Amino acid sequence: MILLKRTLQFFIICTLLGLITLISLYYYVKPDIPSVQVLKDVQLQTPMQVFTKDGLLINQFGEKRRIPVTIDEIPKPLINAFLATEDNRFYDHVGIDPIGIVRSALVLISTGEKKQGASTITMQLARNFFLTREKAYIRKVKEIFIALHIENLLTKDEILELYLNKIELGNRAFGIGAAAQVYYGKELKDLTLAQMAMIAGLPKAPSALNPIRNPTRAKSRRNVVLGRMLTENYITQTQYNDAIRQPITAYFHGAEIDLYAPYISEMVRAEMVARYGIDKAYNSGYKIFTTVESQVQKAAQTALINNLHNYDMRHGYRGSVKTLWDPETQPVFSKSQILSELKSVNEFGQLKAAVVIAVNDKTADVLLKSGEQTTLTWDNLKWARKYITRYRQGFAPKAANEILVPGEQIWLRKNTDGSYLLSQIPEASSAIVSLDPQNGRIKAIVGGYSFEQSQYNRAVQAKRQVGSNIKPFIYSAALEKGYTLASILNDAPINQWDKSQGVAWRPKNSPAVYNGPIRIRRALAQSKNVISVRLLRGVGLQRTAEHLLKFGFKNSDINRSESLALGSASITPLELARGMSAFANGGHLIEPYFISEIQDAYGDVLFKTNPTEACDDSDSTLSVLNNDVTMQNFETEKQQEKKCAPRIISKQNAFLIADAMHSGIWGGGSWAHKTGWSGTGWRAQALKRRDLSGKTGTTNDSVDTWFSGFNRNVLTSVWVGFDNPGNSLGRSTYNNNLDSSQISGAESGAKTAQPAWIEFMKVALEDAPEAPIEPPEDLVSIRIDLATGLLSHKNDYTSRFEYFDKGTAPTKYVLSQPTDIFEEDTKTEEELF
Repeated sequence: MILLKRTLQFFIICTLLGLITLISLYYYVKPDIPSVQVLKDVQLQTPMQVFTKDGLLINQFGEKRRIPVTIDEIPKPLINAFLATEDNRFYDHVGIDPIGIVRSALVLISTGEKKQGASTITMQLARNFFLTREKAYIRKVKEIFIALHIENLLTKDEILELYLNKIELGNRAFGIGAAAQVYYGKELKDLTLAQMAMIAGLPKAPSALNPIRNPTRAKSRRNVVLGRMLTENYITQTQYNDAIRQPITAYFHGAEIDLYAPYISEMVRAEMVARYGIDKAYNSGYKIFTTVESQVQKAAQTALINNLHNYDMRHGYRGSVKTLWDPETQPVFSKSQILSELKSVNEFGQLKAAVVIAVNDKTADVLLKSGEQTTLTWDNLKWARKYITRYRQGFAPKAANEILVPGEQIWLRKNTDGSYLLSQIPEASSAIVSLDPQNGRIKAIVGGYSFEQSQYNRAVQAKRQVGSNIKPFIYSAALEKGYTLASILNDAPINQWDKSQGVAWRPKNSPAVYNGPIRIRRALAQSKNVISVRLLRGVGLQRTAEHLLKFGFKNSDINRSESLALGSASITPLELARGMSAFANGGHLIEPYFISEIQDAYGDVLFKTNPTEACDDSDSTLSVLNNDVTMQNFETEKQQEKKCAPRIISKQNAFLIADAMHSGIWGGGSWAHKTGWSGTGWRAQALKRRDLSGKTGTTNDSVDTWFSGFNRNVLTSVWVGFDNPGNSLGRSTYNNNLDSSQISGAESGAKTAQPAWIEFMKVALEDAPEAPIEPPEDLVSIRIDLATGLLSHKNDYTSRFEYFDKGTAPTKYVLSQPTDIFEEDTKTEEELF
């Protein structure tokens, strides 16, 4: 009786001590127990995704790959695979598994080691979300309390869904959705039973059991999972036998990028990090829809790459990357040795690494990094004159052995017919910006040849001298001063003594041809340098500079010297496109933007851009805009009212400049040979569209070359030059392997930048109806005499209709007509002096 009493007392004391210990442990770990709100609002670390305007994936950012899925989207066999392996009593226990705990305790007592964790799926979820992986007793206690808490707040399906989306599965894949993509490039519903079992076996050791790194161990673990599924009657014996015979098919699959456009995606990444911070931007599952159109963006990238390669070919072949063996002194490498050497070569852009294995009279046999062996034909080799300098190339080769030697590592790229062409990494750089001038929406933007080669985004970061692309803005200032497109200025050399320098400043036309008295329309179309200088002097340097600031250019970029008339100002391609848009949209300064919408991980719209548009609140006054306008224009989720971009010049001024730039492409008409003249942008006539206006640009010594052109709906600027501003693009001699537009001579805006513009605009304007810039009200159209700019009674080739702002048209008629006025009057500087 005494023994029974003492036993009862001991039991009560132990129970009380257990309760006290349990309560003490609870209060000890209570600060680590998540609240109901935390559990309900738990955020999965989902990468940020960037899309084109039409929904194609451009890029994704974030260290963790995750594709969240709902429990209804998860195949039942995959759920069963996890349950059979990780926690077969999941739907029966309350968050902890007493049987598992007892088993783990017996192992600990018998071995003294913590070999089994006895963790349920709920406990694993608790650890993954709220605790570390440290093996400590107190962590296990915390797991138990948090697991019980989770089971009290969430349903079993909610717990399982969180677990399967959260769990680490190797190769930076978190959650089963990401694992299916990373290992098999599939959606969950498309996985085979063997592949599901492979994924279900990974939580035990995501690195050691990884099917990419350790396929043998991974296969063994997969078969264990299949065995557990068979034991628990989740699959039949036939299914088991078929699954274990399946080979390991896993290999790394990157993000399923639909259109690789790294420069625009990097612009988005930088903007999102600036707004939200790197952790939130990368891990909150944001979906950003850019303004670029996939086909147009792809066309811009292709045009830039092709144009740089064409420039590079004009200047000759610089030789192989390196030589693997000398055929005269070293043994020839085997195929396996060549492929081993090529394995470490990083390919980018359109370029493919290859090694020359044999050279014949007019052909060469090569082995590519991919293992493909092919023969280069003479048509794909003969362009390779020897590069000497950017101004000089060697003679055209006559045999393949003058170009290539066996053992050389070279670059190839594919022709349009699928054959391989000898190539090389272009040394020059380029940028393309295309936008809608009516609202600033960027349609396409490319910052260089290869993002892997250089992440420097020349479209928005490179401030380069703009050359003759500045002239439309100079002429716009002149129109405000009272000049008209019919005003006559003297196209003759300028020779001005500079006391401070002790030399004469002699700006020259390029080419150095002078026409004497010439109308402003023709002077802009033919890019006459001396006329631009005379206009700057007529308007005044300070007044001209102030006029240029209206177009959004920064004050620090507009130099106060007469060289401003020739394009010495340094601005980025995007800034140029923005300023040039005013001529296409009737005189408004739009704000370029590249993000149209931001969604959260659930597809709810967080931000939607409400751009400023080229419209008028009132035409009574002209608005002046702060030049440091923020280029990105985010709005709140509520759609704002239509916002009008500020007016910076009159619609009449904008139209007159655009119309003069139209002559830059279509020239002076075709009444007769005597009156026909070409603008510097005449090559754009190849597009066969009469709605285009354009302007070339070339700086001293061909350091920077430009072409900008537009209609009412699309404006595109192209820059080509070297990243080092001191390097000239040089000149080239004619190569009959290139098309007829690749003429010999110094590089220029028309020759070096415009071909990319033409190739791009062919796609950007495809199927689009013509959108000419319509003349506004308060303009008059009057027939003038071409020689004097005065009114004319004639309707022959000596006259044309010209537009004038109301009140600026000439009032006098031409009295007489010299008989030789339309004779070819171009003279060189030497002939004039």
